[in-house]
Amino acid sequence: MKAAAVSVIGRPSAGKSTLVNTITGMKVSITSPTPQTTRNKIRGIYTDQRGQLIFTDTPGFHLSEKEINKRMQEETVSSLSDSDMILYILDGKRKPGKEEETIASLVRKAGVPIVAVLNKADILTDEEKKEGLEYLRSAFPSSEVLAASGKLDEGVDEILISLFRLAPEGELLYDENTYTDQDLEFRISEIIREKTIANLSDEMPHVIYVEIEDLEYDSENSHVWIRASINTEREGQKGIIVGRGGENIKRIRKESFSDIKKIFPGMKLTLDLRVKSAPGWRKNSRTLDRIFKS
Repeated sequence: MKAAAVSVIGRPSAGKSTLVNTITGMKVSITSPTPQTTRNKIRGIYTDQRGQLIFTDTPGFHLSEKEINKRMQEETVSSLSDSDMILYILDGKRKPGKEEETIASLVRKAGVPIVAVLNKADILTDEEKKEGLEYLRSAFPSSEVLAASGKLDEGVDEILISLFRLAPEGELLYDENTYTDQDLEFRISEIIREKTIANLSDEMPHVIYVEIEDLEYDSENSHVWIRASINTEREGQKGIIVGRGGENIKRIRKESFSDIKKIFPGMKLTLDLRVKSAPGWRKNSRTLDRIFKS
């Protein structure tokens, strides 16, 4: 029996969250075409007859001096010290640059086994695939290098074979049916954030965060009440989220309701969704502490 903690590392939009969701067979991390959607370390758990792999989907590593980006960098770096292995993801559609070199250096210094994967293989040209694989072999000469498509579930079995081969022996840390250890409020807030991002322009996702203000159960009547707020940086941005005649917020609520309902099968659900302004929250240490709490 094998058991290992695996940090999933790469630049923003490399497809880390999609790959983790594909491996676990469940929605663990929210996904979006917008870079830096993942802000926290998010754990997904895969178990089969070989053992258990606990994946930590980390925020995309982005060089920036902005406070929120520095927090995300810290989340990524701290995950390396807790890992038995690293799954390094390269976006084959983007040429490696300074950020890629910085991440590769951090990964090598971690001193644990590495599996390097060229992702998005389904949309790469032959030249892009060749260049990507050559870069990974050069950056990680003693590591296994693979090509895969997390989106299409191609090459994922080969990734698992490699990881289990490198994993140390150990007992299961979680029940075999568990696919994440995220707390309930975090899972709900991430669903709402994903649906908000999907219904906004490219820039708006970076200025919002979601907070669960109240979560109540009525076990006798099988009813769950959730009150949540979508917070944005400026008062004027609230109208963009709400939309003309409330059309955006209605759509966000409807889509969020559908996914949250799956967490509470057989129960009634009431979702109260509001939009608030939190000026300068991306520079506010207290707010960032709440968002990045483990």
